[in-house]
Amino acid sequence: MFDKKVLQVFLENQEQLFPEIVADTEEEAEEFLEEVMAVVVNSPAEVWEYFDEQGVDMEDADETEILEADEVFAIGDGRYLIVEG
Repeated sequence: MFDKKVLQVFLENQEQLFPEIVADTEEEAEEFLEEVMAVVVNSPAEVWEYFDEQGVDMEDADETEILEADEVFAIGDGRYLIVEG
């Protein structure tokens, strides 16, 4: 479900959301991301849409603030991994 690039970004940056390491290998990362129902979206607009659908109050937020949320991991190729902590 999650490709190698997504798993690597999560492994390298997981401490932006969690106070401790939750996965050490790509296999553990994939299991964890599946368990928490993480999603990969293809654009900043889809990140915004995801938060809107989840009922997150974004009234005073701008796109930069949304993309810098701890739950959002930029993959580096235009995609974003969203992990609910």
